[in-house]
Amino acid sequence: MSPAIRAKGAGQKAFINARLIDPAKQTDTLGGILINDDKILKSGSDVTADTVPDGYQVTDLNGACLAPGLVDMRAQLREPGFEHQETIETAGKSAATGGITTIIALPNTDPVIDDVAGVEFIARRARKVGLAKVFVYGAVSKGIEGKEITELGLLHQAGAVAFCDGIQTIASARLLRQALAYSTFFDGMIVQHPEEPELSKGAAMNSGELATRLGLSGVSPLAEVIQIERDLRLVEMTGGRLHFAHISTGESVEVIRKAKKRGLKVTCDTAPFYFALNENAVSDYRTFAKLSPPLRSEDDRQAIVAGLADGTIDAIASDHNPQDVDSKRLPFAQAAAGGVGFETLLPIALELYHNGHMSLLEVITKLTRVPAALVRIKGAGTLEEGTPADLVIFDPDRPWKIDPYQFQSKSKNSPFDGRLTQGRVLRTLIDGREVFTEGA
Repeated sequence: MSPAIRAKGAGQKAFINARLIDPAKQTDTLGGILINDDKILKSGSDVTADTVPDGYQVTDLNGACLAPGLVDMRAQLREPGFEHQETIETAGKSAATGGITTIIALPNTDPVIDDVAGVEFIARRARKVGLAKVFVYGAVSKGIEGKEITELGLLHQAGAVAFCDGIQTIASARLLRQALAYSTFFDGMIVQHPEEPELSKGAAMNSGELATRLGLSGVSPLAEVIQIERDLRLVEMTGGRLHFAHISTGESVEVIRKAKKRGLKVTCDTAPFYFALNENAVSDYRTFAKLSPPLRSEDDRQAIVAGLADGTIDAIASDHNPQDVDSKRLPFAQAAAGGVGFETLLPIALELYHNGHMSLLEVITKLTRVPAALVRIKGAGTLEEGTPADLVIFDPDRPWKIDPYQFQSKSKNSPFDGRLTQGRVLRTLIDGREVFTEGA
């Protein structure tokens, strides 16, 4: 599916003969789209070669998919403070290559994003770089130390789209209760890393037979669900909105499923690691597969897939966690946890489609419209007229072998190294500008 350009025009583009995936309208149809400068002018089946107005740069996509740009609701950009692992610029290039046009960044930088100045710094840097649109989570506690609550209202007014303590669990029930109660005044969302800290302290991988055989300390899957069950009580108490990040166990899926049926304001996401891999990926002490939470059993992996398919798990996030070589080239127990995820987010998520678990529209919805709705970003995750022209064009069937050393990310720590997969981004547009073109 090599795109063919027919003519050129200033600021006006048309893509025709595309498979339009529109999560907002829940449609998957053949058609086209008109872009006027930075906005979508029109999209639908009636945009064809014969109906495109004069003066437009027309590209025939020959049946490639065109969808809203991906919205990644959980990523670490490392700037400020850890620029040797990633920067907003290298993260933006990596995201563009992966079809991601909007990133929600975690606040565990140095300094921590726990005040208005931190939020404004990220906004200025992202605008200067001019690649992916970057929003931030404000920290729930000052210095993400879990002791004293931040000024959530001021952070919200400054542009923080939700609140979390980065990769730290909000362990204090008192603090989480305060945050949930206070955030109800502006319909804010608190995001929790669900892992009971005392039960998971010092753990290197999932507990069980494999951990015993490898001689590694393990964390029980119960550490995740215990934290979730406690926090659900606080949601009942306060009426706040709580979102659980990167859930990884079957019991977590079941508990959240029941909580939703009871009408609690609870949502959750997972990452490709937890529906595409299981704990066997670390069987040769492979530190690239050391993650937080750790990779789980095959039964848990299948339960995550089922939770995505039935809607219990609302969204898919990359959980992009760049680590430098020195942090990973250590004995497994001492190595840092985390994997990069921008450039593998779409192809690994498409495995749910290729394996028959979900439709293509359902997969794209969990990567676009749902995360945008959860963090209240208007105009993202849709092909509606008048919204920003943030788009991804991709071939869902293009086979390729994942090679992290070809990634645009500054770090290369991917547990999917060498994996054969299907689905390749051809172009990424942000505000109508092509920020990535395959082969360019």
